[in-house]
Amino acid sequence: MKDTLSIKLFKTLQKGKKKLSEEALHRMVDFVNSQRTDADSFMNKSGREDVYYTLFGWMLSYVLGVRLDTKKMTAYLTRQDMGQMDLIHYAACIRCRIMLSLMEGGISRLLFTRITSVEVKPLSEFKGVPHNDPQSPYSQYIWLSLLEDTGHSVKNKEAVLDSLSEYHVPGGGFANVPGSERATTNATVAALAVKGALVNYRKNEDTLYLQGLQEKTGGFSAAIGSPLPDLLSTATSLFMLKCYEVKPTFSPSHFIEAHWLDTGGFSATLLEENSDVEYTFYGLLALGTI
Repeated sequence: MKDTLSIKLFKTLQKGKKKLSEEALHRMVDFVNSQRTDADSFMNKSGREDVYYTLFGWMLSYVLGVRLDTKKMTAYLTRQDMGQMDLIHYAACIRCRIMLSLMEGGISRLLFTRITSVEVKPLSEFKGVPHNDPQSPYSQYIWLSLLEDTGHSVKNKEAVLDSLSEYHVPGGGFANVPGSERATTNATVAALAVKGALVNYRKNEDTLYLQGLQEKTGGFSAAIGSPLPDLLSTATSLFMLKCYEVKPTFSPSHFIEAHWLDTGGFSATLLEENSDVEYTFYGLLALGTI
């Protein structure tokens, strides 16, 4: 059985952990603990409990060996009203349930084991989806990876692949708006993730396009012309290139290290001085691709 996107991601995070010195690991663990609430959920940038950030916090906790109270985790998930969630938060909540199952089962359980008994809402039933378009590459990526994690298969692979063509930019890459003349890193990574999951990561012109987006600093920007590269775009691009077994043109080591903060977390860009569990997750993911 081939690895799902989530299993590939977890394996990369574990490789990232191995790159940390003992001191760096302690600092990162301390930072993750600083972002916890009394309910063992995690805070967003505003310091409020948030299921999206809780997923990043729980994944980091699992990889880094941070002990969480599974009774508190269960109580937190019980309070969530999934019927009112948009696709992003719904997917985060489902994955939080998977993380709870992993932590209850202990380290001996398979990484990100699929829970086949979990039913998921049809994509058409969500009131909120990225870019207000359920067919956009990013929406399709969130949906497909959620199906993978819950043991469901894509019913019509060819239709999904064909739908991506509307978002392909003539000069290479993808956009999240059909017919756009400007590709974005997010959409290109998402489209390549969908293609890779469906047709087994066959190298193509768009993997080379993504490789070409890397700047000499080692980082990737959200789009050509963006003021500066960011850690999210860099981590996701490096991860996707790794999935396709394509090496980046420039070493990203110095770029990643430059975003490492004294707090033990990672910043989104060099202009920011604060961190959160989301960008600390991306920092560890980026380290795992080196």
